[in-house]
Amino acid sequence: MPMRVTVDTFRDMKKAGEKIAMLTAYDYPTAALVDAAGVHGILVGDSLGMIMLGYESTIPVTMQDMIHHTKAVARAAKNALVVADMPFMSYQVSQEEALRNAGRLIQEAGASAVKLEGGRVMAPVVRRLVEVGIPVMGHIGLTPQWINELGSYKVQGKTPEEAERLFQDALALQEAGAFSIVLECIPAPVAKRITEAVDVPTIGIGSGRDCDGQIQVITDLLGLTEKPPKHARQYASLASEIKKALERFVQDVQT
Repeated sequence: MPMRVTVDTFRDMKKAGEKIAMLTAYDYPTAALVDAAGVHGILVGDSLGMIMLGYESTIPVTMQDMIHHTKAVARAAKNALVVADMPFMSYQVSQEEALRNAGRLIQEAGASAVKLEGGRVMAPVVRRLVEVGIPVMGHIGLTPQWINELGSYKVQGKTPEEAERLFQDALALQEAGAFSIVLECIPAPVAKRITEAVDVPTIGIGSGRDCDGQIQVITDLLGLTEKPPKHARQYASLASEIKKALERFVQDVQT
């Protein structure tokens, strides 16, 4: 029987030079398949706002949304580490509110860790959560909850100044106690520099092959997204297969 993956497993895998595979999942049957495939970590991302709920961004996602979906995923995952996203404004107001909401994702929803966006500005929050026993995954680079400030979903860290800022953000998150850091849409050389500088594993998405692990959105990987991002590799084209199956069902019923 496979061993249950923990935050220590992530750290050990980086030390051993083993790559970490992560995927998103938002419901019980998908999470069960992802877990059975041997994925090391499942992220219940606030991307569910767009993937599952039809929003244009992650901004409208609520704590109740995250708890609801994380519960389903946690019930399915027998081996993978379940990480739940903290939604917009669930951790930015105060450390007390961040503690309360992160605690709910662990206690009520069954996650083993939480993820929050932001670098140095969020380091004090990360530190406080870790102090009370809540593992935290950091997230820098393209941070979707900042979309109204960023203006668009674009690569971050292109200029030397931006690259240095991201580097310092990663160091701050490590110092605060984050057990790993997601690097989203960062130029590969910058992601490599960060990965080599920090002791905690980096999980890349659109940030090159030199990160300690990779994460993808499950619907992008399976070919269920109409317009997937350029960095998303498709391993199947299920949208057309599902459509064909449903059309056959309609035809069978009518005949």
